[in-house]
Amino acid sequence: MNLDERKVKILNAIIQTYLDTGEPVGSRTISKFTDLNLSSATIRNEMADLEEMGYIIQPHTSAGRIPSDKGYRFYVDNLMKDKIAQVDEMKEIMLQKADKVDQLLKQVAKLLAVNTNYASLISTPQYKRNKLRFIQLSKVDETQILVVIMIEGNIIKNKLINSEFPVKQEDVVKLNILLNTFLQGLSLQEINMEMIQKLKVQAEGHSKVVSDVIDAIAQAIQEEDDVEIYTSGATNLLSYPELGDREQAKLLMSTFEEKQALVHLIEENSENDDGENHGIQVYIGSESPVKSMKDCSIVTATYELEEGVSGTIGIVGPKRMDYQKVVNNLQTMMNQLDAIFKKK
Repeated sequence: MNLDERKVKILNAIIQTYLDTGEPVGSRTISKFTDLNLSSATIRNEMADLEEMGYIIQPHTSAGRIPSDKGYRFYVDNLMKDKIAQVDEMKEIMLQKADKVDQLLKQVAKLLAVNTNYASLISTPQYKRNKLRFIQLSKVDETQILVVIMIEGNIIKNKLINSEFPVKQEDVVKLNILLNTFLQGLSLQEINMEMIQKLKVQAEGHSKVVSDVIDAIAQAIQEEDDVEIYTSGATNLLSYPELGDREQAKLLMSTFEEKQALVHLIEENSENDDGENHGIQVYIGSESPVKSMKDCSIVTATYELEEGVSGTIGIVGPKRMDYQKVVNNLQTMMNQLDAIFKKK
């Protein structure tokens, strides 16, 4: 059964009313807020159909209905398509450049939490699948070699390694050519065991140097892949009755304090960002990759520092969150961050 225009309007009215009140919505309430000019009995029949289709549910013994996760998903995907962002509150403060990126990101998290009365999070910018640009080996003494590793973004890492045997200058030259020929332009995921074995064979007696260089490359790339997350407003969630259960609230607060589960959210957002919708994604209830947030909705957006360098902004609230306001805030904040970073 498809949703006809009448059912869409009634579902919209139920969701909008529930967003405003947080209370189950009855047919009499809907008859007052819609332009359908339908009787309560007719609306009840339509609501029964919507419930059977899984868009609304009846909590406990209440006569009213509330949106299901499926209902919220329909609202997000269909009813918000033509909404136009009109957010001016944040523009002035975002024009004030912070001296350091981390200070700016903390400002962003705090501002979003204050402006929406939900919880917010923002990750430091990450290079997507960092690739190796260049390796330079230099002889320090008979058994020590300095390895200089350059990865995307002109990030340079240095590591001192030891050789089992004395190393000649011509060996260092040969190793430089060998390593760059095999590894230049590759990500860590693309460096496989077969490739490493071939390198060791061709290194002719310096297989340990090759192993140590590979380890240094892996460490350098992983260090840059480490994500830091700033959060704000977690206690705002406690003001919503449906999130106020003691055990549930404890889990939520722990998630924001420990942040490890939030890393999974950032990773999923990055993997699912296909460039459409300007990186905005919505996770409703059980769609959330964070188990402790199964009763919440999460809206994320992607900001870009430069090509291939991006981070995630997110807002966490109850499933009855004001999606339009949240999306508008994220869109505006993302645009402001893009502008600020590109001016630096």
